[in-house]
Amino acid sequence: MGKEQIVVKWNDQEFQVPVGTSVGEVAAMIPESKGAVVAKVNNDTVGFQFPLTENGTIRFLHTDSEDGMRAYRAGLVFLFVRAALEVIPGCTVHIKHALNNGLYGEIDHTQPVIEKDIRAIEERMHALVEEDVPFERRVVSKEEARRIYTEQGLEDKLRLLDQNGSDEVVLYNFGWFHDSLRSILVPSSGYLKYFKLRYYLPGFILEYPRRAHPTVILDYVEQGKLFNEFFKAERWQDNISIPTVPALNDYIRKGGFGDLVRMSEAYHENQIRDIATQISRERDRLRIILIAGPSSSGKTTFAQRLMVQLRVEGLWPVAIGLDDYFVDRHLTPLDEDGNADFEALEAIDIDLFNEHLTKLIQGEEVQLPTFHFPTGTRQWHDNKKLKVRSDQPIIIEGIHGLNDRLTSSIPKGRKFKIYISALTNLNLDYHTRIPTTDVRMLRRMIRDNQFRGHDARATIERWPSVTRGEKRHIFPFQEDADVMFNSTLIYELPVLKPLAMELLEDITPADPQYSEARRMMRFLSHFVAVDDWSDIPCNSLLQEFLGGSCFE
Repeated sequence: MGKEQIVVKWNDQEFQVPVGTSVGEVAAMIPESKGAVVAKVNNDTVGFQFPLTENGTIRFLHTDSEDGMRAYRAGLVFLFVRAALEVIPGCTVHIKHALNNGLYGEIDHTQPVIEKDIRAIEERMHALVEEDVPFERRVVSKEEARRIYTEQGLEDKLRLLDQNGSDEVVLYNFGWFHDSLRSILVPSSGYLKYFKLRYYLPGFILEYPRRAHPTVILDYVEQGKLFNEFFKAERWQDNISIPTVPALNDYIRKGGFGDLVRMSEAYHENQIRDIATQISRERDRLRIILIAGPSSSGKTTFAQRLMVQLRVEGLWPVAIGLDDYFVDRHLTPLDEDGNADFEALEAIDIDLFNEHLTKLIQGEEVQLPTFHFPTGTRQWHDNKKLKVRSDQPIIIEGIHGLNDRLTSSIPKGRKFKIYISALTNLNLDYHTRIPTTDVRMLRRMIRDNQFRGHDARATIERWPSVTRGEKRHIFPFQEDADVMFNSTLIYELPVLKPLAMELLEDITPADPQYSEARRMMRFLSHFVAVDDWSDIPCNSLLQEFLGGSCFE
């Protein structure tokens, strides 16, 4: 008796295949799928290794898509780890965090890793690409996964496995090497032609292409300040013995959540105090404080807490809203799609803004504008005037804060620039990092629901345009900051989990956002949930998203 048949639809074509047919086998029937690396089946992103078990539609994605590039990066990590283990037997690979157009990591071994070792690993990676070794997906029992991890010495994965509530585990075989990166992979190593490996003391940077140019490795740009922030976060996590998610879960399960909150908040407060002290020491010189960072970094709460610390130092800062300097809406520049680009620097009346700043710094009273959003026009009110004293630095928070064109009339020596972002350094295991953008999207999802009545669909749908603006207007200037502030709180994901899961579970397979919702839910499944927030102080940056901030 033959196998049960299912129908797979692609564009206007239908294919009848046996149950269990892989996505890759269907792709082989469709010449137009050539070059694709993953597929969407009924709105869920899957790899070519995935078996089809029900009727559905299929769409193929290349590396110019977010899902495709995510699978490409995961494949590169898998490729690197196997090559490293073959070149340096017995080593342990740690994938740490993103840096520039790549991933930074380190290799633990009995001998220090030097540039010659990295060159040898890169050669082995290229050889494995030429061999075109398949990434084979299989579902195994928890016991089988434990045996494989034990044989390969992957103790970090054993710890994560022990906290997995499922009886089965998805593993990928890459020749002799077995791993689980909690990610979809490209079909085989032959797809991974474009990468560079750079020695970066004491580790390495695995460079990869961007979606806009999926066959090009962009020129490397040094990000020393950003690297130092990640290093500080890692050192602090090591000090409290929480390098990975399993360690965090264990700490909370043992009743340590309140203690963890207090340590994390004290760590933040110390950093904000140090920034205020640094500004205070140069109070005669520094008149403008600029704060910028990507979406959901906690800029608003950070600015308020900085103002408190500056007052402790004897300074009385005032804030100016950049939104009030928007040009009238009909003058707003257009983006490449012909839509009003409110994030463009030219959407701000830079000349007027600089005129007001120069007058204020010199002690002159200024009448400030108010932008009337319903009509899209600038308005003036007699009661909105400002005059600042020498002990009143001006705080400006906005997307263009680090771009000197925004404050072109102010000498660099009179400005203090702060970059803030949630630079997540907590990983699921040694090979699986937590992207900073995922944490920020969860923060925004919860905030948008709490304060704007948006559901998770709306946040996920808008997120690509949000990150596109960040890449244009914020990230190119982050190294120009005088200081960086990492707004991540190591305890936040267990708090965000129950709120986010409730929103994500509302997204159905019929929704275009279903695949992203599924990915985020799988990611959150690795965390314990905390629904008692009584230990979180009202001035915490996290309260900006939860809705309990004392600065509201």
